Amino acid sequence: MADKGRPQMKRKGRKEEVSAEKTKDVQTVKNEGERALDNGEAPSASNGDLQVEPMELPPFEIIQGDRIDPFAFKFQFKNVEYSSGRNKTFLCYLVDEGNTADGLQRGYLEDEHTGPHAEEAFFLQCLLNYDPALRYTVTWYVSSSPCSACAAKIAEVLKARSNIKLSIFSARLFEWEETEIQAGLKALHAAGCKLRVMKPLDFSYTWETFVENEEEPLNLWEDCKENYEYYQEKLADILQ
Repeated sequence: MADKGRPQMKRKGRKEEVSAEKTKDVQTVKNEGERALDNGEAPSASNGDLQVEPMELPPFEIIQGDRIDPFAFKFQFKNVEYSSGRNKTFLCYLVDEGNTADGLQRGYLEDEHTGPHAEEAFFLQCLLNYDPALRYTVTWYVSSSPCSACAAKIAEVLKARSNIKLSIFSARLFEWEETEIQAGLKALHAAGCKLRVMKPLDFSYTWETFVENEEEPLNLWEDCKENYEYYQEKLADILQ
């Protein structure tokens, strides 16, 4: 969550000097307010000369946009085996609603795993005006495959909405050795979701389509192809 900083304390202007005793009282209230802020509390404006704006911390929100920062993409989508520090999910999406005037919908979602995950947020934010009469072809390019909870929710959606065809291309497999993760991937597969690990060509396509690349080509890391083959083999073993 972004640091909102401390609320600003405003003191009413005066021409006359304040007595030493009065200054001491005001300073005491100010110190108490600062201590409350340090503890994450919102101090009340009880002194007539001291006004403290209440601290309002908004709930966590999924970031939604058109283009990803190139440095974030190179770090989050790198298909390394051990993803230390990569505690977010980036989900790039394409939505084709069939014969509609809206055309192809494109964008990305980003989460920090402190609130709703990007996979769940997609159905709430990007398919907000879902129409059962349309046929949706949805493609995701994600920095890692869904967790077990998200996999179960996605499978439920696909079963309930048979007019949605979803393909998920993952840069990495999230905790693929865990039994519940494997069960979630199998449930997705059984619900008709196409699952595949991102190939080197997919990384280049995602870079060109979803990243602020300033028309610079993506220089793939040395072991990109080997890591793809490693993850794809693990996925095939899980889904067989």
